[in-house]
Amino acid sequence: MDHHQGSEEHQPGEEYHDTELFDKQAGVMDSFRAFRATLAAADIEDAVVPIVASSQMAARHWNTRLGMVFIDGGHSQIAAHTDYRCWAPWIQPGGYLAIHDVFPNPDDGGRAPFEIYQLAQASGMFEVKAMTKTLGVLLKL
Repeated sequence: MDHHQGSEEHQPGEEYHDTELFDKQAGVMDSFRAFRATLAAADIEDAVVPIVASSQMAARHWNTRLGMVFIDGGHSQIAAHTDYRCWAPWIQPGGYLAIHDVFPNPDDGGRAPFEIYQLAQASGMFEVKAMTKTLGVLLKL
């Protein structure tokens, strides 16, 4: 699920703003068209069901165990902790939690993804499986 309006750093005037994803008519970021094009290019449109909603809104109505959760959202404390709090409990034992933009060195990036990565480890519910560049992968015990 994704609201497709970009995170804090994707907004106009911010470091990772992409003018091609800005909908001038609506006055907001809108990555949904690019997302659909990616699904089509990968030929997986029949396997992916997009949910266009905030993490918190989608989680409020969720009731299915998950084999994998990939957190690649906002880097604010509130956004990252909300993603973790809303979705980590739904991961089934043997499932995976993948967190993007895990930067152990504070000079390299935002702290919130790293903090939820540490939180998952400290919970005793996850075991570290891999770290590839800034993608931390944990196994739900």
